[in-house]
Amino acid sequence: MAKKTIADVDVAGKAVLMRCDFNVPLDDQLRITDDRRITEALPSIKSVLDRGGRVVLMSHLGRPEGKDPAEDAKFSLKPVAARLKELLGSPVHFAADTVGSDATSLSKVLKNGEVLLLENVRFNKGEKKGDADYASVLASLGDIYCNDAFGTCHRTEGSMVAVPNAMVGKPKVCGFLVEKEIAFLSDAIANPTRPFVAIVGGAKVSDKINVIQNLLAICDKVLIGGAMAYTFSLALGGSVGRSRVEKDKVELAKELIASGGDRLLLPLDTHCGDAFVGTCNKQVVAAGQIPSEGGWEGFDIGPATIAKYSDVIKSAKTVVWNGPMGVFEMPPFDAGTRAVANAICDSGATSIIGGGDSAAAIQEFGLADRVTHVSTGGGASLEMLEGKKFVAVELLDDK
Repeated sequence: MAKKTIADVDVAGKAVLMRCDFNVPLDDQLRITDDRRITEALPSIKSVLDRGGRVVLMSHLGRPEGKDPAEDAKFSLKPVAARLKELLGSPVHFAADTVGSDATSLSKVLKNGEVLLLENVRFNKGEKKGDADYASVLASLGDIYCNDAFGTCHRTEGSMVAVPNAMVGKPKVCGFLVEKEIAFLSDAIANPTRPFVAIVGGAKVSDKINVIQNLLAICDKVLIGGAMAYTFSLALGGSVGRSRVEKDKVELAKELIASGGDRLLLPLDTHCGDAFVGTCNKQVVAAGQIPSEGGWEGFDIGPATIAKYSDVIKSAKTVVWNGPMGVFEMPPFDAGTRAVANAICDSGATSIIGGGDSAAAIQEFGLADRVTHVSTGGGASLEMLEGKKFVAVELLDDK
């Protein structure tokens, strides 16, 4: 996947139309609570500005479904513009629309060394549809297209595919964030240093089935945790109490167990509670032996599983982690996820945290600086771990 990057093109005196992923969380006062997706885009933005170019930024935020930004401020990118201004230490112009008069007029007077952020692309229905007229107007705003939005690389929306396709004869490159994500999630996995261990958690087998199948074919060990483990328990004839399961995926779990052999590791024990609160009654039982009576359900892997998984992880040379081991937001049921995170950090392995809840957990535990890479894309990282190709990346210029 050797694609040209923004560093490979001459940007002096040119407008770079850059798709970023500024889909950041906001609180009730519309304040950004985690700006990592903004800070990750800074190297690509600064590369253009420092070399005498100008940047027109596009992004989505949430799912406004074509509503008017004046009517639904919680989806506006205004807070992102303010934060960008703080981080860059220079003005960031903000267009109140995407392909309207404001965006067009501001882009025409944008000077080299300046930044313009367009309003949320999803306020325009043409974004979801990949509308040709919409894409044509956006494409006219730039001399160069740059995709630095890894979190949406698995999508085929207008700004990801139709817009670069409309920029015929113009350079189409990736930003440094997309380059880095591809290097870890694709290239490193294609040629891992072994032992190669994958840790897969989360709620649903159905969400991760293709990931598990792909990883079983290339990993030395795949460790299963989270609520999906209880579907595997059912497949083995175990009792899961009130635990969250997918009864319609039991046969699928049986197939994975059969095909995985000794490469697939399932929990040895379960930390249970009788209510979904941290102060509930608790007990640790063997996997598949959660009581049917009393309202018991599994909330985390147990101590024997933690010890087993930690040993496997600490001997690894490459680790990929996607999905928590339990309800990590609610102590004491964060113990399994926390132990796995610490084992990864202690392993010294090339460690790739695949976005979503795993990324949230590693950040919450203050361990992000002790792993090799934390992905910014939940859905995108999952699909890359499945081995899928991304149209939004394939269409970029090859080196």
